[in-house]
Amino acid sequence: MTHPVLRAQDLRRTYGTRVALRGVSFDVRRGERVALLGASGSGKSTLIRCLSGLETTDPGAGRIEVFGQALQEGGRHSPRIRALRRRIGVIFQQFNLVGRLGVMSNVLTGLAADTPLWRGLLGRYTLAQRALALDALDTIGLAPQAFQRASTLSGGQQQRAAIARVLVQGAELVLADEPVASLDPQSTRRVMDQLAALNRDAGLTLIVSLHQVSLARRYCHRVLALRDGELVYDGPSAALTPSFLQQLYGTAAEELLHDDHDFAAPAAEAPPLALAA
Repeated sequence: MTHPVLRAQDLRRTYGTRVALRGVSFDVRRGERVALLGASGSGKSTLIRCLSGLETTDPGAGRIEVFGQALQEGGRHSPRIRALRRRIGVIFQQFNLVGRLGVMSNVLTGLAADTPLWRGLLGRYTLAQRALALDALDTIGLAPQAFQRASTLSGGQQQRAAIARVLVQGAELVLADEPVASLDPQSTRRVMDQLAALNRDAGLTLIVSLHQVSLARRYCHRVLALRDGELVYDGPSAALTPSFLQQLYGTAAEELLHDDHDFAAPAAEAPPLALAA
């Protein structure tokens, strides 16, 4: 058996008196496409930040491994975290593009870790690097907009530019934190289709945080469901019937089923599985 691409063990995170993560544990294998599902405040964003190394877990608690090596343990980052982070791409809800810069320049920031600081600050990227960025933009359908200011793009286009930045980085594991939460249904489909294609065709391992169960059922075979910082379900997305969601979330299930008709999943309903231990 090969090592999981990602292994989370007993992750705990508190902010003052608020508990954001309560002993979360799971493995993700190479090439999986996993939905991280939960209502607002369930701990999805905190988990994404911990998995990417942007935050640490509570002191003395938990361990996160990526590619068979420790990223952090007991609330402390590994000495190898910089090298490991280069293989992890993070896509945020708010795009994090510099609006006054061109799309190509924004995408090229994905190469910052491999570019001398003075070159990055002056925009002095090599021809090979620029060709790599243009190829990434072509892959996600934005090559014609390569030299437009990022601020002129639609929300969906800006999110696709953020995906191109991850491609240029050469990420093997992509963590997407609510990447379509602020997009209209058409842009949502375009972005989710793009992420699914990259998982299928480029072999990227994908964990995508969502708050609509219909998107999880349509685009991911596996779901990790959080409630109040606790992992309450780990299994096939097809099992997430309305009645099972009601069992998991109670009245909060209504938030996850909101606008479900816009992204109806073709999969047949399956009987609910056991809750996560």
